[in-house]
Amino acid sequence: MSDFDPPRGVVAQVVAMALAEDFGILGDITSLATIPRGALAGAAFVARGAGVVAGTASATEVFRQVDRSVVVTWFVTDGSTVVPGTVLGEVSGYTRSLLAGERVALNLLSHLSGVATLTRRYVDAIAAAGAATRVRDTRKTLPGLRALQKAAVRAGGGANHRDSLSDAVLVKDNHLAVLGIAEAVAAARDRWPGRVVEVECDTLEQVAAAVDAGCDLVLLDNMAVAEVRTAIELLAGAIPVEVSGRVSLDDVGEYAAAGADYIAVGAITHSVPVFDIGLDLG
Repeated sequence: MSDFDPPRGVVAQVVAMALAEDFGILGDITSLATIPRGALAGAAFVARGAGVVAGTASATEVFRQVDRSVVVTWFVTDGSTVVPGTVLGEVSGYTRSLLAGERVALNLLSHLSGVATLTRRYVDAIAAAGAATRVRDTRKTLPGLRALQKAAVRAGGGANHRDSLSDAVLVKDNHLAVLGIAEAVAAARDRWPGRVVEVECDTLEQVAAAVDAGCDLVLLDNMAVAEVRTAIELLAGAIPVEVSGRVSLDDVGEYAAAGADYIAVGAITHSVPVFDIGLDLG
């Protein structure tokens, strides 16, 4: 198991649900009618474009659940950069089994490779700006796919934020509608000692209040690059700084160059285009 693999149990659950959705009541009635029982075939996963691979464990699990006799062989690993025409891997076994698992395997592999590919584009844009800022994901993930998407973010060179609401304290504007920053941080420290406490800030005044309250890091939300630069200058390295709020490939380098330690990008999970991969029988 690599650092880019999500938990095996989660993968199995996602795949089981996806296969049940795709099979319906009777299964692949087209193949049952047109493919002779016992017919054998091989097929290759082929990249149709340039990008970063992720989701091989999910695709393997699809064929494991469809038919344990299917042999899956990968020629690349998650995190690999590929070009159009690259053969990512092969499957072989009963033709009916290959066709039954084809779409679910491709859906997962193409989506997760899309996540990794877009993440890598953000990572590369930051590197081009000469910054050491880390790209982080958010909780804006597709329901049920969070663990898989977060693994794909890692494959693309990004880092993970909270896996769930239980992992760390993030005091946001809706929390601050109830308590002030100082009170919220104190309450979080009292209730969850040892947990990371991050405070979302919309203004420089909130940044100062968050630091005075003793938070572990601040999240600068929807601030212009100039405001981020000013906030970071005021903090003078006292605590790490994260930036969020519609940061795009066009301006991520500017935010990174301003000195942010992390940039949270929801788009790498909630709005990612699929990476086009085909499964060619032959």
